[in-house]
Amino acid sequence: MTTTAIDALLADPHDFYAKLRESGPAHRVTLPDGSPVWLLTRYEDVRAALADPRLSLDKRNSTGGWAGFSLPPRLDANLLNMDAPDHSRIRRLVAPAFTPRRVEALRPGIERTANDLLDRLAADAGTDLVAEYATPLSVAAICDLLGLADADVDRMRAWTNTLLSPPPDDPKAAARAVMAIEQFLVELIRRKREEPAGDLLSTMITARDEGDRLSEEELTSLAFLTIFAGYENSINLIANCVLALVRHPDLLDGVRTDAELRRAAIDETLRHEPAAQLSIRRFAREDLTYGAVTVPAGATVLLSLAAANRDPSVVEAPDEFRLRRPSAPHLGLGYGPHHCLGAALAVLEADVAVGELLRRFPRPILAEPPVWRRSFRSRSLPALHLTLKS
Repeated sequence: MTTTAIDALLADPHDFYAKLRESGPAHRVTLPDGSPVWLLTRYEDVRAALADPRLSLDKRNSTGGWAGFSLPPRLDANLLNMDAPDHSRIRRLVAPAFTPRRVEALRPGIERTANDLLDRLAADAGTDLVAEYATPLSVAAICDLLGLADADVDRMRAWTNTLLSPPPDDPKAAARAVMAIEQFLVELIRRKREEPAGDLLSTMITARDEGDRLSEEELTSLAFLTIFAGYENSINLIANCVLALVRHPDLLDGVRTDAELRRAAIDETLRHEPAAQLSIRRFAREDLTYGAVTVPAGATVLLSLAAANRDPSVVEAPDEFRLRRPSAPHLGLGYGPHHCLGAALAVLEADVAVGELLRRFPRPILAEPPVWRRSFRSRSLPALHLTLKS
């Protein structure tokens, strides 16, 4: 993509993706870091590709040209870089912590945290929903699950924000953030080994040390991914959902009083404005054909979840935010073997966060126009300034 194309994408990703979707099934583009990739945008193609074993997450299947994040081995051996059977083996170790039943048991604690945070917010006053509500709520949930201190996750969030959106005037910022994350996790695992508890991270360490089911690099990488994905997905889903509802005030009363409608609002947010614009990159194991386009073996392939979710061939009036609509399939949480592991937790946190917020402050309004994070990967809000109305 040229500088002009990147600017157009950042200004209005949905218009940009609509034009690509209409013009063909696959497009060869160049990312801002110079990486050449093939981009899929149509729903049927993206959905099939998410479950296609011919598309590998293992970078050893790349013929070159992919830059991406540069992670050290202790962070790189994670689920987003693995195919079966390693991916299946590691996912099985952590999946029991994220079953709907286990996640639902966290609801009372999340509700208490939500109301403690809302107690600090004054009616008819301005608040940054991201900094003062969505972030501390999501951080508290992942801290409880993994047995971390709030300060631990606060530091991780600062570093991962740098990875997601590196400052343009500091080319070495991302490398420093990666080094800091690695050092932090090595020390965190050391502390947990000395003082284990009944949390998920201690369980992961036991699986490494006693069952020998994880290598040391896999353990550290799994901790990195669980912490990062554990709060980032939830923060963005809460903020994007609240923004959509504030922009549609006619929906507020229904969402506040009807739990089913509230869950519909969360699901529609995942379709209409997914924070993850793109799936994790994949590498073609062989030549692949999409329509009249052939993607060569070894090429890097990106799947646009945002474009697929607004494909008019599967969704009626896809650019509209509707809660009562005919079935609207979406890929906001992925699909296939790499479907978001923490999906149930992210949805539960959003359900609690939106429900409790509207119960206490039924008429929130925008205090400032929102500014999206400058990232082609993430459609997320660094801040969401609201005036809360009781």
